[in-house]
Amino acid sequence: MTSIALASASPRRRELLAQLDVDFVVVQAPIDEAVLPGEEAAGYVLRLAKAKALAGFLAQSQPLPTLGADTIVVVGGEILGKPQDLADFMRMMRLLSGRCHQVYTAVALCQHPDAAPTAVTVCTDVWFGAMTEAQMLAYWQSGEPADKAGGYGIQGLGGRFIEKIHGSYFAVVGLPLFETAALLAGLPETI
Repeated sequence: MTSIALASASPRRRELLAQLDVDFVVVQAPIDEAVLPGEEAAGYVLRLAKAKALAGFLAQSQPLPTLGADTIVVVGGEILGKPQDLADFMRMMRLLSGRCHQVYTAVALCQHPDAAPTAVTVCTDVWFGAMTEAQMLAYWQSGEPADKAGGYGIQGLGGRFIEKIHGSYFAVVGLPLFETAALLAGLPETI
């Protein structure tokens, strides 16, 4: 069985990666996640996934191939990160309510510190139904939105607001399984 490292603190990514029947360890990969001036959403999420993969690779004393990933929510060209507080969350929900937005997830695999990680970006369109202020507030009070890009989790209580998606459900959760399996397919069977 192939062993890799996952440079992510996300429990959702750990659960999804386990579905690929891959033996993995979790490594810390703190990076600066600030958006660069003029940076487009697709370039931003791809840069972060590659940076996490490299940082995770370099953090190991005996490095394993390292997978890094990042997910962002984009509406009307604005990148929505994790909500800072209730007011920020309510602003995000008002932007998402009753309209379509995009979720970008990039996945990168670093196998050597001097080689660029191989990577892929997946974009999924997500349509929210109209939400009332009371629904938004109740969702915030559940505690679920606090650590989620865009302030919601499709796989949890937030799923009730999703009218439809076009693209990869797993990418919206945080790790596109098909594309991740393709990245890992080139690894030797034992490392």
